[in-house]
Amino acid sequence: MAFDGVTIAGIVSELKEKLIGNRIYKIAQPEKDELLLTVKGSCGQVRMLMSADASLPLLYLTERNKTSPMTAPNFCMLLRKHLQNARIVSVTQPGLERIVRFELEHLNELGDLCRKYLIIELMGKHSNIIFCNDKDKIIDSIKHISGMVSSVREVLPGWQYFIPKTQDKAELLSCTQEEMAAVLRAKSLPLFKAVYTGFTGISPSIAQELCYRAGVDADLPSAGLEAEVLERMISVLSELAADIRSEKFCYNVVYENKQPVEYAAVQLSSYDEGQRRRFERISELLEYYYAEKNTITRIRQRSVDLRKIVTTALERNVKKYDLQIKQLQDTEKRDKYRIYGELLNAYGYNVEPGAKSMEALNYYTDQMVTIPLDPMLSVGENAKKYFDKYQKLKRTYEALSTLTKETKEEIEHLSSISISLDIALKEEDLVQIKEELIESGYIRRKGNSKREKITSKPFHYVSSDGYHIYVGKNNYQNEELTFKLATGNDWWFHTKGIPGSHVVVKSNGEELPDRVFEEAGKLAAHYSQARGQEKVEIDYTQKKNVKKPNGSKPGFVVYYTNYSLVIDSDITGIELVEDVK
Repeated sequence: MAFDGVTIAGIVSELKEKLIGNRIYKIAQPEKDELLLTVKGSCGQVRMLMSADASLPLLYLTERNKTSPMTAPNFCMLLRKHLQNARIVSVTQPGLERIVRFELEHLNELGDLCRKYLIIELMGKHSNIIFCNDKDKIIDSIKHISGMVSSVREVLPGWQYFIPKTQDKAELLSCTQEEMAAVLRAKSLPLFKAVYTGFTGISPSIAQELCYRAGVDADLPSAGLEAEVLERMISVLSELAADIRSEKFCYNVVYENKQPVEYAAVQLSSYDEGQRRRFERISELLEYYYAEKNTITRIRQRSVDLRKIVTTALERNVKKYDLQIKQLQDTEKRDKYRIYGELLNAYGYNVEPGAKSMEALNYYTDQMVTIPLDPMLSVGENAKKYFDKYQKLKRTYEALSTLTKETKEEIEHLSSISISLDIALKEEDLVQIKEELIESGYIRRKGNSKREKITSKPFHYVSSDGYHIYVGKNNYQNEELTFKLATGNDWWFHTKGIPGSHVVVKSNGEELPDRVFEEAGKLAAHYSQARGQEKVEIDYTQKKNVKKPNGSKPGFVVYYTNYSLVIDSDITGIELVEDVK
């Protein structure tokens, strides 16, 4: 995933088509590092979002409007003064740099025609939006960069604008084949790394794609490439350059486990076709992709407090459990003290006063044992001392046996809640998890606040053979699926000995094909602590064999009759339909 030079070439292609010749109608600055320009012309009205946010720099066309502050920032006011009703003359990209340059034509206060440039640099933490005159002198910028901040370039009003050459990279669009060969052989690096570090605008993902197209191992040392391999790499690099020059792009997003993980303005053929989604416009792709990513990020941020509560409680219980186990191990010698007492009562009649030990035959093992004695005590008192130790350790053992069981159940419960937080995709999913934490005593309900309305529903999948499969997102949903939705002959799946979701397959009273069991097993593995593993053991049985013990934690069940399978956790290709209604 990268907002690389190739992606920007695709953006420039779209912006040229949609914006050139049109006029800037409205200028807004919704966020500190963000502009929203409304442009009107022959193609109607379009909006262009420009963001120089260090964590997520963006540039794309959008139909969405954003609320602006009551008082416009100074940079926004300056642009309004100069660029209101300005005509967009050209949109260009210097080579494959992560820079877009807008040439703008407007009338000054005297009515004279003037040229200005609005430049956006999409370079991670170095991103900026810079406003220049026709001599490339900086009028202002959305971020001021002084010499104290950057030793490479200052971005301040009155300074001359230039593109910083911080990396010695070749320009792909102007390279000859001989120059391409020299770049690839220049460094002793894995081939794909030599590609993206050697050429401007190429991201690691596109470098991997080029190696795949050439049929070359991406990890081959670039310095010692054979002539035939080198020729294939030069060929795919040349094809890429030709596609960019002719504005021949392919906008696609790659999915893994139903989540977008990668995108590019060229076809990522190294991924299976089922993993790729095609878009007609780069702006549509970017808006969709980052909306999806932002949703996941937002949920992670929203769940931080809940995660902290769960993690703290889990760590505390794990420490408590370890201590209890150690104490429990210490009670293992209790029977030894009981036997010492019995042997003293049985054979201690001939022990001389003041003796420090006694040897006797242990009639339980038919072996001689040496029993330490307190010489200041009588045999009977020594026996009583050992019986008292035995009784104390016995009481401790009985108490700890119950406590360790309770603590272990609490750890399992908290681990299952942690998995639920990982599964959550929407804010309504967090509401039910929070409610469980309240009911379990980990969170206090504020004042007289009522229980929040639960709208979250389990995942609903359809197998390749048309059978409906449901997956619980949390413990409450797990119980609902298992004991309300499922009937006796439906099939139930769960990871063996690992916290995870309940998975229910509606059998409709039919015998299920083997493929359904495999797909349900994959879902159980995916929505568990074993997500990402290639071999996960899954228990499955008919629902009628699953029971809930009285007083047990939410989602906790037992079963004594089951089958098992080992499966991977990759759910690619299993159709997600909708939430249970």
